[in-house]
Amino acid sequence: MAENNKEVTKVAINDIGTEEDFIKAVDSTIKNFDDGDLVEGTVVKVDRDEVLLDIGYKTEGVIPSRELSIKKDVDPDDVVEVGDTIEALVVTKEDKEGRLILSKKRAQYERAWGDIEKIKEADGVVEGTVIEAVKGGLIVDIGLRGFLPASLVEMRRVRDLSPYIGQKIKAKILELDKNRNNVVLSRRQYLEETQSEVRETFLSQLKKGQIREGVVSSIVNFGAFVDLGGVDGLIHVSELSWKHIDHPSEVVKVGQKVTVEVLDVDMDRERISLSLKATQEDPWQRFARTHVPGQIVKGKVTKIVQFGVFVSVEDGIEGLVHISELANRHVENPETVVKQGETVFVKVIDVDLDRRRISLSLKQANDAVDPNSEDFDPALYGMPAEYDEDGNYKYPEGFDPNTNEWIAGYEKQREEWESQYAAAHDLWEEHKAFVAKELENAAASAAEDGQTPREEKVQETSNYSSNNESEGTLAGSDQLAALREQLLKEKK
Repeated sequence: MAENNKEVTKVAINDIGTEEDFIKAVDSTIKNFDDGDLVEGTVVKVDRDEVLLDIGYKTEGVIPSRELSIKKDVDPDDVVEVGDTIEALVVTKEDKEGRLILSKKRAQYERAWGDIEKIKEADGVVEGTVIEAVKGGLIVDIGLRGFLPASLVEMRRVRDLSPYIGQKIKAKILELDKNRNNVVLSRRQYLEETQSEVRETFLSQLKKGQIREGVVSSIVNFGAFVDLGGVDGLIHVSELSWKHIDHPSEVVKVGQKVTVEVLDVDMDRERISLSLKATQEDPWQRFARTHVPGQIVKGKVTKIVQFGVFVSVEDGIEGLVHISELANRHVENPETVVKQGETVFVKVIDVDLDRRRISLSLKQANDAVDPNSEDFDPALYGMPAEYDEDGNYKYPEGFDPNTNEWIAGYEKQREEWESQYAAAHDLWEEHKAFVAKELENAAASAAEDGQTPREEKVQETSNYSSNNESEGTLAGSDQLAALREQLLKEKK
């Protein structure tokens, strides 16, 4: 009987050799590295707190989220994604839990430091994104955290650094100390070097009296800087407004577009002086253009002095009512007639544009209107009125004096005329109410001064008086009277 127990022939052949040879072969497929080495790998997983990186080691490397970027509190999904090939630095081959710990930001730091050292030696320029505004300056991502002092951000000191966050900027390297992990940058030095030629050309083309467009780049206590297109000029606080202001922020804001006039260009000091108010009409000139002696204006008593009272008739414009023009009686103390802050109606007596003085009269304004009269003269209350050389009233464009009708197609002119007329009429109604109240208080005021109130009002003979029958007044025109009646009927 044949033996059934025969030795089984081995079919597997160990091509590698001995067990030692096999272990060596396995080990040869695993990368060797030490702490501090730079390795490259592929992102295989992205979690909220960490990223797993395959670097060909026996285990996948772990990059904690804090080690992903030099930015603070970043979302790993915003930095890497699965499949990315990235470089990392070995922090420790095996921590307490046996994990391989890596750092992307430290690898970036090591790589960037070498590049930055070369740039510093060559006196070159670095470029990076502003990632933070900290006390005293900005943090710029140049592969590592570069510090840009606030005083070196622009050609001048910048107070608000927040608009720079997220911007890409170029800068020169001032200090480099790897032991202290210290990199100090200067954008101002870069701007000075690159803009010097451009600035010189720009300044040579800038002339006194030119009108330029610009954007307010910063505001300081003594004025505002305006970017004219890469070169800044200063608007001194005295050139911001025709009226007195306490701070430039009352007039302009950072980022605001402005039209300015060039006052002076100092080529030696490379300074440009600008004016905002020079591009705007002088309120005194505007007042002189729109108001003539004889008109009634409304104002507010701003100051009472021994010789009279000052009245604000427009923003930044004050006129004087002399004590002799306060009332139709002798006045010893102006406060017996008006009080500070009180709204009054005054008559323009004279406008001295050169000396910037306006003479006003309260008593003549009161005498110019009868509270019980319906005789209204729009020109007396500021409505524009033009006359030809013969003193005849020039009718508004689009109005036919022969038919007392507006011509078709002049609706805009009619609307403007009616608006001006309505404004003057409202002021007249206010004035009548004011005078009526003044008449009620006249006896009491006179008694306080030991005087007897006048029985009758003195009527003015100005060309603007509502009782004047001479040519050149709106009230004296029969055709305009008809026009007014027609307009008033249409409004009812």
